[in-house]
Amino acid sequence: MQRRTLITLLASLTGGAVLPTWAQTGSKDEAPDALIKRLSTDLLELVKKDPALKKGDLARISEVVDREVIPYVNFRKMTSAAVGPQWRQASEAQREQLQQAFKGMLIRTYAGALAQVSDQKVVVKPLRAAPGDTDVLVRTEVRGKGEPVALDFRLEKKPGEGWKIYNLNVLGIWMVETYRTQFAQELNQGGIDGLIQALSSRSFDATAAAKP
Repeated sequence: MQRRTLITLLASLTGGAVLPTWAQTGSKDEAPDALIKRLSTDLLELVKKDPALKKGDLARISEVVDREVIPYVNFRKMTSAAVGPQWRQASEAQREQLQQAFKGMLIRTYAGALAQVSDQKVVVKPLRAAPGDTDVLVRTEVRGKGEPVALDFRLEKKPGEGWKIYNLNVLGIWMVETYRTQFAQELNQGGIDGLIQALSSRSFDATAAAKP
């Protein structure tokens, strides 16, 4: 498996797939760079220690996703941005289906890459943000064998809530915008229901959109 695919996997997992149980104890006042450092470090350790995750067990990954990821990712915003303007035309039921189908597609696409996690670590760079900012960019590097790879996270904070991830940048390419391009093709052919069906299909190939 190419190294870039593994890095994209780590981005997907940190931003919307596998987070450790203890992560739910984080404070709403936790700084965004501290949050990313905590999640990234313990995510990698969790994957290394859990045989089912290393084997790409879809049921196990889905279980952890459903239980752990919601507090730290605005997955609704991430999905709506990936779908684009037609999100506004979707019913609430269709929006829920889109979120579930998008999540399932991400899990299927990257599950097999979990076995590649070994000595990687995520180094968080100094945060460039004012104290009152509610939308920030946390810049990191994934280090292991070979050259470091840039991996950045876009987070937002709303009143009464902690920081939540809503986009990821791998090697200069924003993940949500990349998926939007591919999803647009499905939307043009079959509309919202067509995209839901495509994302739910096990044969749907998202790797072209996901690889930088």
